[in-house]
Amino acid sequence: MTRGSIKAWAFVHKWTSLVSTAFLLMLCLTGLPLIFHDEIDRLTEQQPTFGMPGIGSSSTAPGLLTLDEMLARALANRPGEVPLYMAFDNDQPSMTITTGPRPDAPAAEMTIQSFDRSTGALIGAVSEESVSGVGAVMHFLLELHTDMFLGLPGMLFLGVMGLSFVAALVSGVVLYAPFMRKLDFGTLRVSRSARTKWLDYHNLLGIAALAWMLVVGVTGVINAFDVPIEAAWKANELAAMTREYAGRAPLDPARYGSLDKAMAAARARLPGNNPQFIAFPGGTFSSNYHYAVFFQGDTPLTERLLTPALVDAETGAFTAARPMPWYYQALSLSRPLHFGDYGGLPLKLLWAALTLFTIHVLGTGLYLWLAKRRAPAPAPARLAAEPAG
Repeated sequence: MTRGSIKAWAFVHKWTSLVSTAFLLMLCLTGLPLIFHDEIDRLTEQQPTFGMPGIGSSSTAPGLLTLDEMLARALANRPGEVPLYMAFDNDQPSMTITTGPRPDAPAAEMTIQSFDRSTGALIGAVSEESVSGVGAVMHFLLELHTDMFLGLPGMLFLGVMGLSFVAALVSGVVLYAPFMRKLDFGTLRVSRSARTKWLDYHNLLGIAALAWMLVVGVTGVINAFDVPIEAAWKANELAAMTREYAGRAPLDPARYGSLDKAMAAARARLPGNNPQFIAFPGGTFSSNYHYAVFFQGDTPLTERLLTPALVDAETGAFTAARPMPWYYQALSLSRPLHFGDYGGLPLKLLWAALTLFTIHVLGTGLYLWLAKRRAPAPAPARLAAEPAG
């Protein structure tokens, strides 16, 4: 590598790092507790007991109340509202039903009710106004981590910061080889100046956690663009599946038909899959005229990949089903991978340790830049020796 190309890569590495460092530090600090959100919820919230433990609420086992019965209970608790989503738990007979004042209600106006489907008992209800205590803190951290309370512009901005982070990682890898050409891997020159010592720590931890940082960086970018990805799916795939309904007026909620009939029609077309949730007409994940029943596979990998089956919400007739396109599948896989939700607590602990590594890399990178600004200009012979600072 020529001296000129080293200087060019060093320029890319320095400025992509500096532009994104403050935001990446915020994302790391807010992401740490979010990694353990399930464990925190279990420790801080009373866990319900169910009438039929071990039977998932998407099951058709005897003893579970019908979907229509459960929906009627939820709407009775929220008079004047309409159903938006119904979600299932395949490990226990719990389910959630989300309602709002209208089919296209924003998240701030939604209420989520949790039920025991084996007894019909209401477990709890959550709206944005009712969140308090530790739940409110976690909600605050999630919004700060996701969009900095700026909505879509904030999400897209953090996506650009993620791209800058990925560019910093790639340029750092390119610079690592010329920097290490006269040093053994993992060398820490602790007897040298403070800046040299911290440069060695920066490079060692950076290369050690490189693969993980790339995974989290890329998945973070994909997650940041989930709204455009969902919009693209709705404009293309969903529109193609519901072309024969184009131009029809939105279906009035008073004309919604049986959920159980719709579920039976969807299951008949996608046997061997488990329903994850139902999106009602008029929302983000459905048309103005359909129940969209989203199915997941039955393996650790395929349970993240969704296949929607559309059923006419008035007649219960099956309309269409097709797998989500590749870009939506990438989004579905990136969501749990970003927070280490694939392998239980051991993987989450690894994710937390690597997050601390990343905080150290970001902090030492900032220190090295500040120290270099205060130090005298290096001699030309040293430029190729310390490109990563």
